[in-house]
Amino acid sequence: MRLREYKSEDAPVIAGWIRSEEELYRWSADIYGKYPLTGKDIDDNYCRAVSSGRFFPLTAEDEDGNVAGHFIIRYPDPNNDDSVRFGFVIVDPDIRGKGYGRQMLLLGIEYVRQKFGAGRIDLGVFDNNPKARRCYESVGFTECGEHLVDTPFGQWHCTDMEMYTDA
Repeated sequence: MRLREYKSEDAPVIAGWIRSEEELYRWSADIYGKYPLTGKDIDDNYCRAVSSGRFFPLTAEDEDGNVAGHFIIRYPDPNNDDSVRFGFVIVDPDIRGKGYGRQMLLLGIEYVRQKFGAGRIDLGVFDNNPKARRCYESVGFTECGEHLVDTPFGQWHCTDMEMYTDA
C-alpha cells in the first residue's frame, strides 16, 4: 500500500463505498447532510477546503494501483501547527477487516511525521463503529474526550482520540 495525493477521479470511488445514510454519518458526521453522496459532492467540498492550505486529502492505493482507502489530514486550529486531525477515514468495504485500514493509518502517521512535523494527531469515532475504534487503538490512538453529535438517527456519542507522534 502507498499514499498519494487525492485526485478528483477518486471521489466517485469513495462515494460508492458509502452504502447507506447511516454509513454516511459514521464517515462524515454532519458535514454533508445529504444522501446519497456523489463524487461531485466530495470533490466540491475538498476543492474549497484545500484552498485554505490547511486541508490535505490523501488516497491509499493497493499494490496494483487500485484505490483502497482514503482520509484527510487537516489543521483544526488556524493558530496551531503542532496538532493535526485525521478525518473522513474510509476503506473499500470489499477489503475491510484485512488490515488495510491499519496499514493506511500507519502510513498516515509516518506522513505526518515527515511532512508536517506535528507532535499530535487526533480524530473522532462514533461508538456505533467499534471496528474503526479498534483499528485506531491498534496504531496507538487513545481516548482523550467525548461529545455528542446530532444525526437524523438521534444523538450519537463520539469518542475523541489522540496520539503523539514524537516528531
